[in-house]
Amino acid sequence: MKTIIQDLNINYIQYGEGKDILLLHGWGQNIQMMKPIGDNFCDRFRITILDLPGFGESDEPKETWDIDKYSVLLEKFVAATNIKKPIIMGHSFGGRVAIRYSARNPIEKLILFGSPCIRIQEELPFHVKVLKKLKTLPGLNGIGEYMKNFIGSRDYKAASPIMRQTLVEVVNEDLSKYAREIEEPTLLIWGDHDTEAPVNEAKELEKIMIDAALILLPGTHYAYLENLPRVVQILNSFLGG
Repeated sequence: MKTIIQDLNINYIQYGEGKDILLLHGWGQNIQMMKPIGDNFCDRFRITILDLPGFGESDEPKETWDIDKYSVLLEKFVAATNIKKPIIMGHSFGGRVAIRYSARNPIEKLILFGSPCIRIQEELPFHVKVLKKLKTLPGLNGIGEYMKNFIGSRDYKAASPIMRQTLVEVVNEDLSKYAREIEEPTLLIWGDHDTEAPVNEAKELEKIMIDAALILLPGTHYAYLENLPRVVQILNSFLGG
């Protein structure tokens, strides 16, 4: 299905009946990455999964966006699709959007899968230090974008110019102040070998949230899919099934 939000075509699916579950995918992903979760709950919940702007079959933003702009679009999408006080499940980038949304909108419960939220300062890799140094030298201030094509992340390299700048905005924002404002029960499900959203960040997130619990599972950034039967079992318990 398609709906127009803020002059953007937004692709989504909606199926099942009951209380609303809203599923938000990670960066560079689409509806299909969250559908295995939705398919296990559509017998007693109404499932909504959308392609966030810039991904899947949804339009790309017309300018650089940050997490706040994604959350504003999500607010308008929720209103347009008649979603009421949803249970939100978000993976990675989708979890970041969920945090910002949940801090200022009514939700039932929140589930985050490997969602980096807190900026914990760590030692920069050598190549990043070199890039930062080169950008400060006279006449080389424009070299940054060029070098990022060679040493940037896979997500950065694969993105369009607008989505590259959006990625920079997204990953550099610390959302801890918003996480602290969420009062609803929150479940954090993390892979114990997640290198994109390290476990130490998950533990810190658990500490600062009002009502949060962390569950570590064997696996990577996609532990929610790598342990799908176990995750469904955990979610059934958390949701009261």
